[in-house]
Amino acid sequence: MPTRVLLADDHTLVRQGFKALLEREGFLIVGEASDGQDAVRLVTKDHPEVAVLDIGMPLLNGIDATREIRKASPRTKVILLTQHDEDHYITEALRAGAKGYVLKSQAGNDLVHAIQQVCREGTYLSPTISRAVVEALLSKNELLADPLTERERQVVQLIGEGKSTREIARLLGISVKTAESHRSRLMQKLDIHETASLVRYAIRRGFVQP
Repeated sequence: MPTRVLLADDHTLVRQGFKALLEREGFLIVGEASDGQDAVRLVTKDHPEVAVLDIGMPLLNGIDATREIRKASPRTKVILLTQHDEDHYITEALRAGAKGYVLKSQAGNDLVHAIQQVCREGTYLSPTISRAVVEALLSKNELLADPLTERERQVVQLIGEGKSTREIARLLGISVKTAESHRSRLMQKLDIHETASLVRYAIRRGFVQP
């Protein structure tokens, strides 16, 4: 029985390219998503063995989508696709529960191997990412965890994407008052007092693409 895979990337041509590659290798693509929220919804509905997510997706980035998928469908293995090889992206991806981290520049060669590896209960990192570096990054003495809650990270991303408080409330299924409360609390936590600085924080943390 072929391994069932969900693909999520906001660029249609990129998604179609990966779909063609994986179908050629015998994988079954059971769903496609163009944003993180839709990816979580489809995984929750279909429970594929593997979800391949782009990190830089609208509405919900790939790292936070990974966190939600791990809760909604624990048996689904998540592989993140990205252009980023910076330390903090790798750290946050692994902390979120991703089992694979594949650089897009190497995905033609790496993605099939990554899926095979995670299905064998392993972890796959593109070869240029040093495992020693990753181990150091995950040690207790390294980078502090993000101070924001999962909901606050979602609010930061949507602010970074230019969404109003009312739009944020609608997209997250919460009241406008609750959205305002999240916004105020995260600004207090981060000691940030203006929207432009919040947008810069969202870009720096990789929640949105510049």
